[in-house]
Amino acid sequence: MAGHAKNVVITGSTKGIGNGMALEFLKRGHNVVISSRGQEAVNRALADLTRAAESGEATIIGIPCDVADYDQVVNLWTQAKNQLGHVDIWINNAGISNDSASIEDLPSAQFATVPTTNITGLMYGCQVALKGMQEQGEGAIYNFEGFGSSGQQNPSNHVYGATKNAVRYFTKALVKETRSGPVIIGYMSPGIVLTDLSFSDPSAIPPERWETVKKVFNILADKLETVCPFLVEGVLNNTRHGGRIDWLPRSKVIARFLRAPFHKRHIVEDWLDETRAEKAS
Repeated sequence: MAGHAKNVVITGSTKGIGNGMALEFLKRGHNVVISSRGQEAVNRALADLTRAAESGEATIIGIPCDVADYDQVVNLWTQAKNQLGHVDIWINNAGISNDSASIEDLPSAQFATVPTTNITGLMYGCQVALKGMQEQGEGAIYNFEGFGSSGQQNPSNHVYGATKNAVRYFTKALVKETRSGPVIIGYMSPGIVLTDLSFSDPSAIPPERWETVKKVFNILADKLETVCPFLVEGVLNNTRHGGRIDWLPRSKVIARFLRAPFHKRHIVEDWLDETRAEKAS
């Protein structure tokens, strides 16, 4: 796989981390297939990425795909391979979060929609990409971890956290199952990245919790433009089956908390200001 432009498929990539990674791959001259559930969102992201990418040599393709629909995942693989010839890298990034609410207040539909997207959709992606890459004789699949993967618990993030815990279990099993094959399986751990998924509406967080949340995020969170280049370089350079591309390992977390009293960060306030300005423009 080394020595040529990679063909990369990223699910859930019309916004957030997936979109940021798509831009970084394009800047490095790699071909990218972006996807999300709606055609309108795909078209908008295609136009934005085409304007933003610095390299005119890379190909960018947009294909609508709801990862919770197996046939649509198969179609995503088929179209990507037909248009690019092969798929080197498949990144299972698509995910949704639950509302910030207690279990008794959470809309019951989210007990189905969040797991269906975050874990069933990821499993579909793994199976489809694995079959295709085994036929090719090479490839790499990366699964996105998140809050809950290491067993963390948050009273208002229970459903999302449970799915990410399941992602780690499933990925471990897949790494073990495929250790003698031609396909690399890896983990991606972006830490806390400020996106609409991390908190789209701070007013939905109870006031008594908001100050605590903001304090922790100001210590540990980062912006897309900081994290996405690291993730993309990690994917491009990794050759280890079962490798983890981890932006915020435990050692880094400890170091940030130790520095926090002496190095104040206001990343949350800055990001909220920028987000409001963008929406107002």
